[in-house]
Amino acid sequence: MGNTIRGPILMVLAMLGFAFEDMFVKKLTVNLPVGEVLILFGLAGMLVFFVIARLGGVSIRHPAATSRPMLARAGCEITGRLGYTLALAFTPLSSASAILQAAPLVVAAGAVVFFGEKVGPRRWSAIAIGFVGVLLILRPGLDGFTPASLFAVVGMLGFAGRDLATRAAPVSMPNALLGIYGFLMLFIAGLIALSFSGGAAMPTLAQWGWFALATGFGVFGYNALTMAMRSGEIAVVAPFRYTRLVFAMVLGMVVFAERPDTLTLLGSAIIVGSGLYTVVRSRKRAAIG
Repeated sequence: MGNTIRGPILMVLAMLGFAFEDMFVKKLTVNLPVGEVLILFGLAGMLVFFVIARLGGVSIRHPAATSRPMLARAGCEITGRLGYTLALAFTPLSSASAILQAAPLVVAAGAVVFFGEKVGPRRWSAIAIGFVGVLLILRPGLDGFTPASLFAVVGMLGFAGRDLATRAAPVSMPNALLGIYGFLMLFIAGLIALSFSGGAAMPTLAQWGWFALATGFGVFGYNALTMAMRSGEIAVVAPFRYTRLVFAMVLGMVVFAERPDTLTLLGSAIIVGSGLYTVVRSRKRAAIG
């Protein structure tokens, strides 16, 4: 299979994995505190990536682990995970996932600030229009506004910051090690959340099964995403990130009986359209350059 096909297929599979991960996390937060879910999920993910690291002969110690980019990545990971998991717990899966799709737009804007990349007026316009889509989903000041939706915004900003910090991280940092550190931040985020909420409880047998499935789909998605980004041009692969929104909406309707309203669907379409346009413009500029 050529890289032209392999990369997009892997990206779609990664987004499918993350959508199922979100679904199981949302199911878990119905009866368990968010902090406890993050703690157990973080521990399970660390264990899986630790085994992967050991099988690959990767040391869990790295001289760049405490570098500024990695510390920034850790802080953003904690913020993103806390915000997004709270959004999954208190808002519809479809709307939380839709707001998350604005992260690439924030990354594009952040690349200008932190890496000196040049963005023309058309791409700035696309970024601005994308945020209009977010506002349509949030609808601040209107009767449909849900304050808990702001958790999704916090999560989205945290994940965008994590992606920017990852870009600045040393290329010598193995993927398995990034996975260990990433899930460690989930564990820390869980401790922070549980210290405020309390109420930890022993999961039932079914809930342990959901934890296992969430971990399996999460690790699968992470690995597929990593392989996708290394299997061809980013400009070709990146647009397929938006399939996560489609999977999330289908799962939300089937599993949680969600029915996205017109403004949510319109806002989602605007965010995806803006993101796709940004990717296309980036590809054209790269070709010209």
